[in-house]
Amino acid sequence: MALRIIEKMMMFCFGGGKIIVTWEILNIIGTLAFVISGALVAIEEKYDILGVYVLGFITAFGGGLIRNLLIDIPIRTIWEQDFLFGIAFLVITVVLIIPSKWILQWQKWIVFFDAIGLGAFAIQGANFAVSIKAPFIAIVIASTMTGAGGGMLRDVFAGRKPMIFHSDIYALWAALAGMAIGLNIVNGPYMTFFLLMLIVICRMLSVYYAWNLPQGIKWNDQQSMNNKRDA
Repeated sequence: MALRIIEKMMMFCFGGGKIIVTWEILNIIGTLAFVISGALVAIEEKYDILGVYVLGFITAFGGGLIRNLLIDIPIRTIWEQDFLFGIAFLVITVVLIIPSKWILQWQKWIVFFDAIGLGAFAIQGANFAVSIKAPFIAIVIASTMTGAGGGMLRDVFAGRKPMIFHSDIYALWAALAGMAIGLNIVNGPYMTFFLLMLIVICRMLSVYYAWNLPQGIKWNDQQSMNNKRDA
């Protein structure tokens, strides 16, 4: 299996001496990032070996599964990605066998790996929707759910409040990527990878500076403020 994976990665990355940029590359990037993210969260929550594998696979493939259900793409396309399942299995195995002190260092990078997965899968999901000539709203939804769905399922299975609903700006970056692709602002390999880097940077900045979307008005607090003002 390892030889097959190496051969396929060479085929994806080098073709006729030129670098080929396809959504398979985004699939590989997103899968690697989200598998590591899911496995590290499982280890952080002290899950057993089976739990680490399950959470790693769910994080990597859950977003694509939700996307397919929402925009009516056959579910079998998820199970036909045997190459990516092989990558996920190998990566989780590596995470399980490396020394614990390395894991402690890697856990500091969960947000970074998650940002890479968010960007790569958001772009890949939008491109998938464009390829089937989906309407603009479906492209945005596909981008958002492919990018953020896996992380949402990871948090639910880990017993955490999903970042997509409360954390520093998260799903919005995936939605904006879908809009850019749906409006044909971004096309071609260089613009695609620029968009990927931009999403990662924006996500990291939103974590560092604690950017959040506004929450609903708490009317009790608002009433208290009005009472103080009247007094």
